[in-house]
Amino acid sequence: MSERHVPVMLQRCLDLLAPALEPAPSGDGAQAPVVVDCTLGLGGHSEALLTRFPEARLVALDRDKEALRLSGERLAPFGERATLVHAVYDELPDVLDRLGTPRVQGVLFDLGVSSMQLDEADRGFAYAQDAPLDMRMDQTTGVSAAEVLNTYPPGELVRILRTYGEEKQAKRIVAAVVREREKEPFSHSARLVELIRDALPQAAKRTGGNPAKRTFQALRIEVNGELSVLERAIPAAVRALAVGGRIAVLSYHSLEDRLVKQVFAAGAASTAPPGLPVVPERYQPRLKLLTRGAELPTEEEVAENRRAAPARLRGAERIREDAQ
Repeated sequence: MSERHVPVMLQRCLDLLAPALEPAPSGDGAQAPVVVDCTLGLGGHSEALLTRFPEARLVALDRDKEALRLSGERLAPFGERATLVHAVYDELPDVLDRLGTPRVQGVLFDLGVSSMQLDEADRGFAYAQDAPLDMRMDQTTGVSAAEVLNTYPPGELVRILRTYGEEKQAKRIVAAVVREREKEPFSHSARLVELIRDALPQAAKRTGGNPAKRTFQALRIEVNGELSVLERAIPAAVRALAVGGRIAVLSYHSLEDRLVKQVFAAGAASTAPPGLPVVPERYQPRLKLLTRGAELPTEEEVAENRRAAPARLRGAERIREDAQ
């Protein structure tokens, strides 16, 4: 599994985090830096972090128990330097509190679906192969994509497809879903893909890749509560950073990237009332942006790993404590 897993924008993520994780000058008694991988997956980024920064300790979160098992095997050589936790990333404050580590030096998010979830057919994430419509990142809890399709009111399904999938043909698709689910409930992905192809006008099928892509994205976000979790997780991660700590976030669609951009921009802005001749310390920015807008993968990386193509990377550094 790890052999076929290529971490996205790995070198750039390491370089962004490096100033906060490099060893401190010897003799100053500094504690080992702590870096959090909020989206462990198959452990590619985590393995590289532990290798590049031999002084660092890792705390890694994932809601997927199978991912934790596989990455646990991969990270076993690092022993007690790696602490793996079954948790959703908005639970970061509770996890750090339990570990007695209220402040950390680095945080990494690699959002979206992991390679393992896409590659394991029975998880139902990929529209290119027939599989049960599950899409839960943690298969021990929550409703599946099939339950969403079969039970949600039409208006709610339209809202989900428009909001989370940015699907312009949401009404057409939902009308077809409602007709078909009355005949027989949805259970597998191939039937849904075929329905979407049949429901869309010819012009809509000619652009933007597989016509089912946006619907599958919307269902996945709804099933896993991804955006509402992210809305809590990014501010919580910023609060967990010590001064001088750094955060790097990889996102894969505009909804995620917009949310990250908003949190970073707010942290990098002065909160002073307009017109003050001198801005007091408590109004000064808490963050310094490390990327000009969102950085994109190189052509070479996309050629090596097609899943890197939609990636957008943003970074920020904590430069001041919150105002009391």
